[in-house]
Amino acid sequence: MLGAIADDFTGATDLATMLRRSGHRVAVVIEDGHLEDRTDLDAIVVALKTRTTAPESAAADSLHALERLRAWGATRFYVKYCSTFDSTDRGNIGPVLDAVTDAVGARRCVIVPSLPANGRTVYRGHLFVGGELLENSSMSRHPLTPMTQSRIASLLRPQTPHSVSEIAYETVRAGAPALLSALQDSSARYIVIDAIDDDDLAVIAAATANDVVVSGGSGLALGMTAAGITKNGWTSPGISGRVVLCGSASAATRGQIAHAARSQPVRQIDLQAAARRPEEEAAALARWVSGQPSGSIPVVCAVREPGDVRQSVEGVDTAPLVEHVLSAVARQLVDAGSVSALIVAGGESSGAVVRGLGIQTLHIGPELAPGVCWADAATASGKRIAVALKSGNFGREDLFTAGWDVLA
Repeated sequence: MLGAIADDFTGATDLATMLRRSGHRVAVVIEDGHLEDRTDLDAIVVALKTRTTAPESAAADSLHALERLRAWGATRFYVKYCSTFDSTDRGNIGPVLDAVTDAVGARRCVIVPSLPANGRTVYRGHLFVGGELLENSSMSRHPLTPMTQSRIASLLRPQTPHSVSEIAYETVRAGAPALLSALQDSSARYIVIDAIDDDDLAVIAAATANDVVVSGGSGLALGMTAAGITKNGWTSPGISGRVVLCGSASAATRGQIAHAARSQPVRQIDLQAAARRPEEEAAALARWVSGQPSGSIPVVCAVREPGDVRQSVEGVDTAPLVEHVLSAVARQLVDAGSVSALIVAGGESSGAVVRGLGIQTLHIGPELAPGVCWADAATASGKRIAVALKSGNFGREDLFTAGWDVLA
């Protein structure tokens, strides 16, 4: 069995989506959540919130997840981080990799952030987002993990005492035996490997098939084939109502909101009202959603334009405030039976909503975009819902309106 440790919730479902596509029967366990039945699973992903926590805490949480995965029968491990390598000079990618590789006794671990389907590629050791270097992308302005370099080895070296090397594109294109030979010849603990399309990822997966631990974005999972699945028994919950909850301020999410607004009701969180009385604002938003016409797809969002982004409102930090409000909206709508299917945009918002609903396990279902899937989950109140957790930058423009089709 493959056991994976993801550094945020959307990253966990991103990886699970790719594993399902490559033939795995997979479930996502939320932090310390209970896993009811693992007899029919080929892979288990533990979803953590360690991307921006203190490095020591991130490493400890990851080791705890590793222990649980081993107890569930995992013998290979996958450390999953963002395809834009979100981190700082202190971590948390390096400290987590150090902890996991030491714990399993791994001599080496490949570094493969590439996810070509979403424009993330590595060439000559440099990470590209679309057609531009990472340092020139919007990630250079990220408030928590600003990415101002593009060479992965240069980003990783300050985070670990171990050596970091690179393997170039030409070796990958020579095939799995050539790549395996290059890996065996390297004395480095961590090896960054070029990959610009899915065929490259398949070669890397084949060359590392016997490695006890690998790491990367979700793309590497595409080459990690399992026994194979059919439509695999996943059944959609009955849909009593739909809602989209957006905490992300990314350009992709703003474009999805704008597209949805052409045909669907959209309401923005009143941040000033939320700063004063967050529960009242959440209740007002939930009433608004419930009052929309049957069959509509209401969208609740924090940001519609770049100018809407604010670090604080009336002395209150905006990010945790938005997460609290969206979580409360989701809980009220689900508990009232008004909504049984949700798309949540943004990693932090997804984590807040999943925690607020008391979800412990996500049973992975059909894909609605590269790196985004529907999942079947039970809430703390016993409601069965469908939920899709979307990284802010993922998905086509029409995701919020077209993403429901696979639930029919």
